[in-house]
Amino acid sequence: MRIGQNPAKAVKSVAQPAAVTVAVVSYIPTLGGYYTHSLDVLKVCLNSIWENTRAPYDLLVFDNASCLQVRQYLREAQEAGRIQYLVLSEKNYGKSGAWNFIFGAAPGEVIAYADSDVYHYPGWLQAQLAVLAEFPGVGMVTGMPMWTPEDYSTATVQWAEQAQGVTLQRGRYLPWEDYWRHARSLGAEEAKARAHYDATENLVIQSGGKQYFIGAAHFQFVAPKQVLSGLLPIPSDRPMGQVRNLDIALNQGGYHRLCTSEWWVRHMGNTLEDLPSESQPQPIPKTGRGFWQMKLPRRLATWLYHRTFQVLYRNPSNE
Repeated sequence: MRIGQNPAKAVKSVAQPAAVTVAVVSYIPTLGGYYTHSLDVLKVCLNSIWENTRAPYDLLVFDNASCLQVRQYLREAQEAGRIQYLVLSEKNYGKSGAWNFIFGAAPGEVIAYADSDVYHYPGWLQAQLAVLAEFPGVGMVTGMPMWTPEDYSTATVQWAEQAQGVTLQRGRYLPWEDYWRHARSLGAEEAKARAHYDATENLVIQSGGKQYFIGAAHFQFVAPKQVLSGLLPIPSDRPMGQVRNLDIALNQGGYHRLCTSEWWVRHMGNTLEDLPSESQPQPIPKTGRGFWQMKLPRRLATWLYHRTFQVLYRNPSNE
């Protein structure tokens, strides 16, 4: 039995999702040991998105069963209007498991993914979207210069060898300072990193006066949702260590993988030691809410609506 009519029937329109879904996966099971500073790192990551993203976007955060303090912070951020979609998973489904959810559920036409320890510089999203627009066959673009294994980018190399207006080059194009800046955020030893750097060549393309590194990374990338959703499901029986499956699937699908030559993002690791002071954690900004978003007016309006409904549909005298 239905009493009255659902007032939502009178609503003529609903909100539409942004064309870009910025997605972040968090996993901070404790605030001790390796994870001592991880909540601060997460705050810096999200603040860098909020402060440095000018293109329209919706923010989706998938939390992989983090501790209570992290979940509370994320809830507060959503209540403040800073997170449009918040998924608080009961269990840790791993990075690939979170990808399976995000790649299928994100409402945007483009997914801009980042681990929870990535810093975003001003203009990062526009710069990476520009790469997708310039090269329609790109399935994954990372916003920083870096070396990645050539084995997972054979389709990109084949395309670059044949594409008109694209020049493929092999050599030492990544400066040591850029290589070490990223390697140390991964906990690498400098001597071993130097030996690997000295033994490694880079593959780059030149197009339209710009240079791009061949390859892409899992900690941050921008990709068309249609491409990513077509690769599902990604194997996810371990929390980490299976991200190469995404590279393999993209390469086998003939999609190109590129990195920008400019630093639009950077990997922070589990500390904030290398970040400037202005990048340190900031409190969740208080949004300018309207009168009817305040607690007391909303409670009054809700009570009045309830009483009106009772009078209209529950009071026998109105029959």
